[in-house]
Amino acid sequence: MKQKITNGTLLTPFRTIPNGTVVIENGQIIGIHDGPIDVPDAVEIDARGQFLAPGFIDLHVHGGGGFDFMDGTEEAFLKIAELHAQYGTTALVPTTLTAEKDDLLQTLDVYERAHRNNTQGAAFLGMHLEGPYFALSQRGAQDPRYIRNPDPVEYEEILSRSSSIVRWSAAPELEGAIAFGQRLRQKGVIAAIAHTDALYDDVLLAYENGYSLVTHLYSAMSGVTRRNAFRYAGVIESAFLLDLDVEIIGDGIHLPPPLLKLVYKIKGADRTALITDAMRAAGMPEGESTLGSLKNGLKVIVEDGVAKLPDRTAFAGSVATMNRLVRNMVQLADVPLLEAVRMASTTPARIMGVDHQKGALAKGKDADLVFFDQNIMVRLTMRQGKLIYSA
Repeated sequence: MKQKITNGTLLTPFRTIPNGTVVIENGQIIGIHDGPIDVPDAVEIDARGQFLAPGFIDLHVHGGGGFDFMDGTEEAFLKIAELHAQYGTTALVPTTLTAEKDDLLQTLDVYERAHRNNTQGAAFLGMHLEGPYFALSQRGAQDPRYIRNPDPVEYEEILSRSSSIVRWSAAPELEGAIAFGQRLRQKGVIAAIAHTDALYDDVLLAYENGYSLVTHLYSAMSGVTRRNAFRYAGVIESAFLLDLDVEIIGDGIHLPPPLLKLVYKIKGADRTALITDAMRAAGMPEGESTLGSLKNGLKVIVEDGVAKLPDRTAFAGSVATMNRLVRNMVQLADVPLLEAVRMASTTPARIMGVDHQKGALAKGKDADLVFFDQNIMVRLTMRQGKLIYSA
């Protein structure tokens, strides 16, 4: 079946095309045109002057719509995928929290079933294990009961149980973390630096041994550290100095506008991916919620557009959606719309190794599309040419 999308402002990888036309066949883009064209027998969709962009790709998301991936149910996976599709996400990477090995294995098993049955929401690109190999001092809202050093016996069992793990976040300064990074690289799994007190030399060694991404830059990691009068660069400075990819929670709260501007100025759109890091309260009213599984998760309060610990001493998770991140980069960080969209689509697609088929409004790519207005409010989301959300 052919589809023709007309009367849209197309956001292609390199330019904006007013009143452009996109032609789709069998779920793929087969043509991008500067103006109206005749496509016999095509089903026509009128974009009504809205922006048409590649679907957003969220590399790091825990939940939404009242569900968390750690709930361990297929329903949770599918409902989260549907919730984020409402905000323009067409592909995402389900993310765990620090937990016991058995809970991680169960979540991986559920992923396999949910992946096969996910037809109505954002596509799954594989699992992200966030922890449990973290620095206790930088645990953030991660449960300290489960934080530990990399254990080859444990991670080899987990890696052998599932081929769906696509990224794993860890603190590179821990004993055994370098061998862990090397093993992940051998398995084709992205090794990411997270929840860490590493110094520059630790990060450099990690970079040389497989670590290629920095998880939620600025959050739960070291900056400039002073020891015995001497200053040492931390993970933040190392991320700026080295050719590492970074992801940021662009909700305007975890990172205020000056830091959003700084990351963009130094790393640029091609090295920076926007992530929601959203927990179950994303898309829900403010109030009490739970970070992690309902069984043994952490009680939190959602207010001011973010989740906080009950005593309000620290953030406890994001409730952002991808369209909000793009809007913030434009309105708070003065990033051109085309570049902000790239940070939410093209760059994450390249990081995840799916840029041959996703992440750009271009011929030959999957017809994963999002329609939005001037305020970046999503009006329609398509996954491989199929409507998965309409306002």
